[in-house]
Amino acid sequence: MITRALVAGLSDVGRVRGANEDQFLVADLNRSMTIHGSSLPVDDETQFYSGMIGQLLVVADGISGAPGALVASQIGVGAVARYVLNAMPWFLSLNHDHDDDQEEELLAALLEVESTIEAQAESDPEFEGMGTTLTMAYIVWPRLYVVNVGDSRCYLLRDDVLEQVTHDQTAAASLVEDGILTPEQAANSPLSRILISSIGHGLSNFHPDVYRTELRAGDRILLCTDGLTSMVDDPTIARILGNGDTPEHVCRALVDEANEAGGHDNITVAVAFCLPPIESGAHRG
Repeated sequence: MITRALVAGLSDVGRVRGANEDQFLVADLNRSMTIHGSSLPVDDETQFYSGMIGQLLVVADGISGAPGALVASQIGVGAVARYVLNAMPWFLSLNHDHDDDQEEELLAALLEVESTIEAQAESDPEFEGMGTTLTMAYIVWPRLYVVNVGDSRCYLLRDDVLEQVTHDQTAAASLVEDGILTPEQAANSPLSRILISSIGHGLSNFHPDVYRTELRAGDRILLCTDGLTSMVDDPTIARILGNGDTPEHVCRALVDEANEAGGHDNITVAVAFCLPPIESGAHRG
């Protein structure tokens, strides 16, 4: 079966910040083979496709106030893209009987990001202490795999019900889990801005979470940085995500909503609409 999902992403500086330190990536993953020469009766440069096998969505938010925030988020998203590209044989060959291996590989991708950012900081003292959040979603029908470090989020909208898939890795969220703060108190607490896990500050501060769930046709997925969630509440996010005609329209509407609410931070979103899967079949290009 070939997963069918429409994807889009958008990033905006907001109305207060002087620079955009967020990054995003949305990509289709395809299986293909280019023939450069063969004794078979095919033309050189013939390419065979077996269709789309998945989608990748990534958002990253460079940690403001630290040097190299923009560089950290750029390295983060770039390192993920390179890792997934180099790991393509693994992505193509694995099946759902190996879910634990899928999750381990996604965690390995984040470890690659961590080591890449640490190496950059060590080689250039100007970037010492730089870091980023990163949330990555890998869709391979009917599975959704998500890995997360920091307070960027992944949401799943199903039948008009919005679920926050990830958990914020902040001091405030930790106190909610311990029963010390209510979710409402945490949302208004300055501790909500204090990360307890991030990429780029060493393995002692690197605590990635991994999530796996089953998708259904009609599901809608949102990845976003806290520039959206600090400005727009969940009911409004659910309404916009559910009412948009296309992922592009949803991205624009979410960014506009955050800016209308004040746009205090950079705003980055990535959206996927899940469509019914179709039977796979190779075709020649």
